[in-house]
Amino acid sequence: MASSSTPSVRDHASGRLKRAASTLAEDTQSLVSEIKKAFTMVKNIAVDLEREKESTKELETLAVQLSESCDNCIRHASAIHTVGNEYQPTSEFTDFKKLLDEQFMKLKAMPSQNDRLIRQFQEAVWNVHHKGQPMPGEEEEDIVMTSTQSNLLNVKCPLSGKMITDLAEPVRSMDCKHIYEKEAVIAYLPRNGNKKQCCIAGCPKFLQAHRLVCDPFLLTEIDELRSMNQQTEQAQNVEDFTGLDDED
Repeated sequence: MASSSTPSVRDHASGRLKRAASTLAEDTQSLVSEIKKAFTMVKNIAVDLEREKESTKELETLAVQLSESCDNCIRHASAIHTVGNEYQPTSEFTDFKKLLDEQFMKLKAMPSQNDRLIRQFQEAVWNVHHKGQPMPGEEEEDIVMTSTQSNLLNVKCPLSGKMITDLAEPVRSMDCKHIYEKEAVIAYLPRNGNKKQCCIAGCPKFLQAHRLVCDPFLLTEIDELRSMNQQTEQAQNVEDFTGLDDED
C-alpha cells in the first residue's frame, strides 16, 4: 500500500489501521476464549476416563492441538496489534505481510502458554490416582515451578498498588513489558507527551502514553494468573480443612 505524503492523510490512514487492528485483536479474544472452553471440556472428559482406567491418549493429542491453536491465535492477534500501533505511513510501498510475519516470528520465539496448558491437562489426569506425587521423571520442585510459572513481569501495579488481576483497564509497556493501571499511569505521565521512567525498581526503560497498550497476550495471561490463584486458594482451603479434621 502506497501512502500519501500529506500529514493529515497519513494520520488518518494510521488511525484507521490502529482501529482495525484493535477490532481484530478483540475478535480474537472471543475465539481464544472458545478454544480454552473446548480445552477444559477435553481435560474434564480425560479425568473421567482416567477414573474409569480407560486410555486418555487420544484426548491428550486433541488437547495439544487445541493449545497450539490457542497460542497461534494469540500470536497472530498480537502481531496485528503491534504492527497497527507501530506503523507510520510513508510514501514508500509497505509490505504488511512481511511486517506481520516478522512480528509473528518474534512472538513465536517467546515463551508460550502451550506448555502450561498441556501441563495442566497432564496434572489433572495424573492427580486422579497419584495426587501429591511427582509425575514420572520429575521432582516435587519441578512440579511447583511448572504449574505456577507466568509470563507476567509484575503482578501488582506500582502506581495504584492493585494486583493486576484486579485492574479495570490493564495496559503493558511495549518497551519494558511492565503492567500498569491505565488511569494511574496516564496521570503519572507528563501531559505534553514526554516520556517518564518506568516505576518498577531497576527498570531502565521509559514510558510513553502511545506505547502503553492492552495487547491480546495481556488479557489472556491475566486470566491465566487469576485461574492459577484460584486453584492455589482452593488447594489451600482443602489443606486447612484436612488439618482441622486431623486435629479433631
